[in-house]
Amino acid sequence: MATRRAEELRSLDVGELESRLAEAKQELFNLRFQIVTGQLDNNARIGQVKKDVARMNTVLREREIAEAESLEGASDV
Repeated sequence: MATRRAEELRSLDVGELESRLAEAKQELFNLRFQIVTGQLDNNARIGQVKKDVARMNTVLREREIAEAESLEGASDV
C-alpha cells in the first residue's frame, strides 16, 4: 500500500504536493493536541499521518535532487 501511495504522490505537481503536506502537518498538530487533551480515540492515526508527511517530504526531495542534477548536467555541456 505504501508504494501505491508514493506513486500517487509522485503524479502530483509541486504546488498540490506542498498544499497536501501543509494539510497533513496541520492534521498532525491537531492529533497531537487531541492526545494532550485526552480526546483522541485512535492513536494509530498519528503514525499514519507521520508516514504520509515523510512520504511527501521524500517525493519533494527526490524532485529537488533531480532538478539539481539536470541543471548540473546542462552546465557541463
